[in-house]
Amino acid sequence: MIAGGGDVLRTVTSKPMPDWAAAWHVWTVWLPRRTISGRLVWGRVWRRHDGRHWIYKKMV
Repeated sequence: MIAGGGDVLRTVTSKPMPDWAAAWHVWTVWLPRRTISGRLVWGRVWRRHDGRHWIYKKMV
């Protein structure tokens, strides 16, 4: 028996995403590499959580 389009079981999460997860935050990141002078590389990025992963965007 083949299920029709209306027979698909959908799961609904009982936990809504927190308010902070939908907003972009300024975040400082340190990269595990060094410059010619020996200093660590760092920078600021925008960071947001999509419910599963962190999304990073370059801060201009």
